[in-house]
Amino acid sequence: MSPHKLSPKARMQQLWRQLPFFIWLIALWMLLWGQFTLIAFLTGLAAAVFVTRVFRLPPVELSGRVNFWYGLIFVATFLYDLVRGSLIVVWQVLDVRRQPGTAVIAVPLRIDDDLIMAHTAVTSSLIPGSLIIDTDRDRRILYLHVIGVRSEKDIEAQRRSVLGWEARIVRAVGSRAQVAQLRAAIDQAHDDHDHSVESPREGGHPV
Repeated sequence: MSPHKLSPKARMQQLWRQLPFFIWLIALWMLLWGQFTLIAFLTGLAAAVFVTRVFRLPPVELSGRVNFWYGLIFVATFLYDLVRGSLIVVWQVLDVRRQPGTAVIAVPLRIDDDLIMAHTAVTSSLIPGSLIIDTDRDRRILYLHVIGVRSEKDIEAQRRSVLGWEARIVRAVGSRAQVAQLRAAIDQAHDDHDHSVESPREGGHPV
């Protein structure tokens, strides 16, 4: 069937599959302007319509699955981290006793999907204190410049933070196969961690 002669049912299915991306564009517009008002929503709506209708981009194939509970968790966590990150950065600037440490870290993602990778990168960059500087699409690696790191422990915490955003996005709008893949990756990481903790040193003591 020609894409210009879609049946009403096919059009509704196409609209439903594109709805999360459309909503994300509006939310991204409001976040970039830092305003959560009716005017910001309406201008974001106009921008989303303009981008999706005027620019003839390849269609974005979404999963068609939306979990509103995990979507709410994502929004609440994002707003919390947005405020928390702002306060931490302000404190680091005002703390004249020491300069905040900086680092460039690589974060390998667990889900092989362009849209999930893009959402994770944008979300991580919007949190004060971290900024995406490069991506490796083939190997699914995000490279971030972060501030406030002084040890390997701080670096690992930053990696867990980015992977946490990936997990929330997958649970909210990812496909069932991606959710299952995420669970398998998390279980594997836990098993590897438990194995490394239980592995004895040469003297027979746990690591």
